[in-house]
Amino acid sequence: MPTDLVTGEIVHAPFRGTRSATAPLTWGQRSMWRSPADLAGQGIFLHLRRTVSVSPRARADLSAVTAALGTLVGRHESLRTRIRPVDGEPAQVAAEHGRLPLLVADGRDDPDGGAGTARALMDRLGATPFDLAEEWPLRVALVVVDDRVRHVVIVFSHGTVDFHGAEIVLRDLRQLLLRGTVSTPAGLQSIDIARREAGRERHRSDRSVAHWSGGFRRLPASMFDPVGPALEPPYRQALLTSEALDLTTRIIAARHRVSTSTVLLAATAAVVAARQDATTCGVLTMAGNRFQPGYGEAVAKLNQIGLCVVDLAGRPDFTTLLHHTAAAALDAYRYAYYDPLALDRAMADLGHDPRTVLEPYCYLNDIRLPRHPGFVGPPPDEATVRTATARTTITWLEPPPVFLWRCRMQVIDVPGALGVVLTVNTRYLPPGPAEGFLLDVERLLVEAAFRDVPWPWSAGSRPAAA
Repeated sequence: MPTDLVTGEIVHAPFRGTRSATAPLTWGQRSMWRSPADLAGQGIFLHLRRTVSVSPRARADLSAVTAALGTLVGRHESLRTRIRPVDGEPAQVAAEHGRLPLLVADGRDDPDGGAGTARALMDRLGATPFDLAEEWPLRVALVVVDDRVRHVVIVFSHGTVDFHGAEIVLRDLRQLLLRGTVSTPAGLQSIDIARREAGRERHRSDRSVAHWSGGFRRLPASMFDPVGPALEPPYRQALLTSEALDLTTRIIAARHRVSTSTVLLAATAAVVAARQDATTCGVLTMAGNRFQPGYGEAVAKLNQIGLCVVDLAGRPDFTTLLHHTAAAALDAYRYAYYDPLALDRAMADLGHDPRTVLEPYCYLNDIRLPRHPGFVGPPPDEATVRTATARTTITWLEPPPVFLWRCRMQVIDVPGALGVVLTVNTRYLPPGPAEGFLLDVERLLVEAAFRDVPWPWSAGSRPAAA
């Protein structure tokens, strides 16, 4: 743990696994780091921040929680793996044993039982990039109140653990705190997955790369062309908080038996395409890649970007567009498991720069936790939904210092609503049109929840003030 993060007592959780081993990166890791030089560029946006409230039924003295964390790290090899150059290539280097530092903080002055201290620690531990070669890929803090650990704070390096993997770690930690053991075996270890990818999974990569090559032959060169010089700062980030979007995505998803993510994907494709009157729209999405046997319980970095190519030929109404999008999304998820170096070579063969080939397309990433999309009782009527639009807000957040896309949408959990974080490069989407972009998605889905919407679906191409 970096010394500049340490303001409380440090204790250590000893851990022991079954082996020391070295292997190539998984394809999910390789998507981030093509070369050792890339490792230095990872930033705090790759962090996954989590807190666990310790059950009152758990044994929660400091020694018991320390022992549980040591067992957890021994169980999951990714948590004791560092990323280091080996023979000129980045590699996973797993340690058989070691000690995980734990920052212990006193939360007794918190009126909420230490929860405020936990939130502050989560922000502090997540404010500094990981030293991937020297640090363990998780930072942990314990909030103690009245000699009991009330909260465990964990910040993961996303380059080692993906969202699904982080949830597995937290589930296992809760079981260890309550029962002292986890009865089920661990899933495949990250090093085992990397070795499979170097051999028996090559054919899957070949099929995925062929899908991407075919898709890029159909797509426009860009879905976002320059509209002027970039502003200062050049990147902006806004949060749309919309109860109406939450309601309408669930209404449409239930009617057409698709996911709410697919509904949002279709609406995004419609609004993006309306800007250029395109007949094919490319939207990038994130796939978990958990479909292989043994991958479901793996604590590893498996997720990769998928290419969703939506066919707009024939100017379909929104219902038809939704079904086109559902089929395209299935293909995107099916072919999102690939060797990134092989994909780079294929893109270069098509005349693209592999480093920037994805930048001109919208990237939609739904990072909400799973929940049942239905309603208790009948779905809301149109008047209720339209009334909800009056409560929609757009809040401009702190601009990101670095941004690799022209337009990225992240769908997040917001109490009682749906949140969409839109990050833009202002050379292509200035603040005014960016707000219009978000509101066009909402307007389209409010209409589509209660009637079919013909081409061109929305006013997505109308001018907006910068």
